[in-house]
Amino acid sequence: MSNDSRFKDIRARIDAVDEKLVKLISERAALAIEVADIKRNDGDNNSFYRPEREAQILRRIIELNNGPLAEEVIARLFREIMSACLALEEPLDIAYLGPEGTFTQSAALKHFGHFVRTTSIASIDQVFREVESGACHYGVVPIENSIEGVVNHTLDMLINSGLQICGEVELRIHQHLMSKLDDIDAITRVYSHQQSLAQCRVWLDTHLLKAGQISVSSNAEAARRASEDAQAAAIAGESAADYYGLNILVNNIEDEPDNTTRFMVIGRGHTPASGHDKTSLIFSTANEPGALHRMLSCFSNNDVSMTRIESRPSRKGMWDYVFFVDVEGHVEDEPVARSLQQLEEHAAMVKLLGSYPRAVL
Repeated sequence: MSNDSRFKDIRARIDAVDEKLVKLISERAALAIEVADIKRNDGDNNSFYRPEREAQILRRIIELNNGPLAEEVIARLFREIMSACLALEEPLDIAYLGPEGTFTQSAALKHFGHFVRTTSIASIDQVFREVESGACHYGVVPIENSIEGVVNHTLDMLINSGLQICGEVELRIHQHLMSKLDDIDAITRVYSHQQSLAQCRVWLDTHLLKAGQISVSSNAEAARRASEDAQAAAIAGESAADYYGLNILVNNIEDEPDNTTRFMVIGRGHTPASGHDKTSLIFSTANEPGALHRMLSCFSNNDVSMTRIESRPSRKGMWDYVFFVDVEGHVEDEPVARSLQQLEEHAAMVKLLGSYPRAVL
């Protein structure tokens, strides 16, 4: 068979596959509408989005994938299909720490897909208020970076808020140098968020030592300023370059290639177990010898693995601290439930922040 004949045969088979895909996607969307109708008939208007169900679907799809597409690509494709189907049931409103073009917006779209309505919010505390008031269904805020550590403002908000953590997003952070200029040697100023400047310190000292470094409120704000400053550049994500019409002069200038930021999805409801979960909580204890050890023993004695611990001033007294802890498992799992029961017997205060599916890719 000639190459021309092979091409025609392959293209015909691709067309046939595309027809099947369209029919199957449409069938899936119709089933989603049926599910929504059943929920409405049962008077259940608050659970169209099920974080645990979406996590289960994505993990199953990844397990079924045998290539040649990478797991991350397959997950992204199905996330968008699920997002489009959910929009037929109920469009979600998602608040995120803005402005447009931030990594937080990218995290929100990675988690919920592009068929949601996203609202840019100026500060972390305002994101919490938007969700608490019911103006938005969910919010997305950063909580920690693998290089620079925790976002204290988010931790402080979690202490007093009644919202629950219902999901997490891990986003690989790639920092790009962008500008209206085409020549890196013409740059005299570099705008970026202070964390991004810190994450690119070695590269900046090597290639832009003479350029002034100006810290701004967000990478998107840095890109906006660079778009209006003829001698400036910004360090930001790819979406910011697209949004503000900048040229990416150098890709991936971060000093650590595994630089990752973790984001929290916050909402008003409890999330059922998905089978691969985390639980976040805070507790405080008396300032006495061995007190923290006794608290943490509640987890180790029940074979519950702790993945993170952070301390923050409680703001209720000098040198009084609360501890933020992440553990593996769901509050409905017996070992975790038993650990929390024992912790409440010994701690001065325990507050459950939420159980939620672990990040899927």
